[in-house]
Amino acid sequence: MIVFCTTVKGRTQHIEKTLPKNLADNTDYPECKFVILNYNSPDHLLAYLVDNHKPAMKSGRLVVYSYPGEGPFKMTLAKNLAHRCGILEGADILVNLDADNFTNPGFARYVAEQFQCKDVFLWSRMVQGRLKRGVSGRIALSRDAFLNSGGYDEKYDTWGPDDKDINVRLQRIGYKAVEIDEQYLDAIHHKDKLRFKEYPHARPAPDVGEDEFYLVNDATVVNYGVFGCGSVFRNFDPTPIDLRPLPTRIFGIGLHKTATSSLHEAFKILGFRSSHWDSGSWAKSVWLEMKEGRSATLEKSYAASDLPIPLMYKELDRAYPGSKFILTVRDEEGWLQSVKNHFSDRNPFRWEWDVHPFPNKIHKELYGRKSFDADVFLARYRRHNAEVQEYFKGRDCLLTMDMSSGAGWLQICTFLGVPIPSIPYPKAFATI
Repeated sequence: MIVFCTTVKGRTQHIEKTLPKNLADNTDYPECKFVILNYNSPDHLLAYLVDNHKPAMKSGRLVVYSYPGEGPFKMTLAKNLAHRCGILEGADILVNLDADNFTNPGFARYVAEQFQCKDVFLWSRMVQGRLKRGVSGRIALSRDAFLNSGGYDEKYDTWGPDDKDINVRLQRIGYKAVEIDEQYLDAIHHKDKLRFKEYPHARPAPDVGEDEFYLVNDATVVNYGVFGCGSVFRNFDPTPIDLRPLPTRIFGIGLHKTATSSLHEAFKILGFRSSHWDSGSWAKSVWLEMKEGRSATLEKSYAASDLPIPLMYKELDRAYPGSKFILTVRDEEGWLQSVKNHFSDRNPFRWEWDVHPFPNKIHKELYGRKSFDADVFLARYRRHNAEVQEYFKGRDCLLTMDMSSGAGWLQICTFLGVPIPSIPYPKAFATI
């Protein structure tokens, strides 16, 4: 599902021109929606939408959310709110579409075709004299990329380079930037007076270019879960929808053979992009990158579990504040037998440890040895669980799931604040 996200405050004169055409220009691709975020618009926006777009609203192709925010329009908050509303509507791909922008015919289908390639995002290069000004905010990114990056950086609360910033951060994480074809980039021309109506103090001097707004930094993830937060109302329903802070990341920090594969599958069922020892190369990259403070490899996923993640919970907590941690445990006898089998030929992947030596390095880092020893392993298992509990003592960001007592959807979904799926909690890759 592609969702076009448009924020509006005092721009109904633009919506009256762009929205009818954009709806008509994308009828060839039914798997798309338009979300309008009414940011307490002081004009006749809602009346216009009700009077002119009832069929689109009734069909669900157009959805209107209202945010009764007070004070000046906050650009990045508004975009993040609209994008989170887009996720509520089932978006796989989110497209920021300014109120003064035209998509031109076939843009939704074009976007879908571009996203057949993995880990890309679309952006518009505004070239002076070639394209109309006002299209540089056109960015299309996956739901995963939006969550993984932390959305638009809300430190930019006026008009500024928020689009440039998210562009750079997505590339740092590892997403490939693809320029949008010029035929889909068009906008209503207007002067800067309208852009800076809400915050005249932020208007640049005549000799200052847009790029000089950008605060040079090396950030990748921003906002640390607190983005696009507030109460919104969908299609005039008086019941508020509370958009609360999200975890920056979700880390499974139980040792291997504590149902971490099942946790990984559970994350995916919940709609989170999850990693779980993707390969020895993946684990090595995460391990080495975290030694430098953060991991671009890890940041391409929203959830991660299995080694080496449990060994780095303190570093992950410092690098990604606002994250949530899940400690999976099980009965000691069952865990010990499972680990013994894992280190034996009963493990179908055991041979890889000698081909790619990093697993042996991590096992030595964890246990002080590469081969199985029941006493050493059990002592380390107990120490890990105790140290995790002590480190997070008094905080609400840790969930302990005892997999021997039937822990599952109720615990994890309550902890993360997400609906409980209608299917059973998964059971994956058991070596016993």
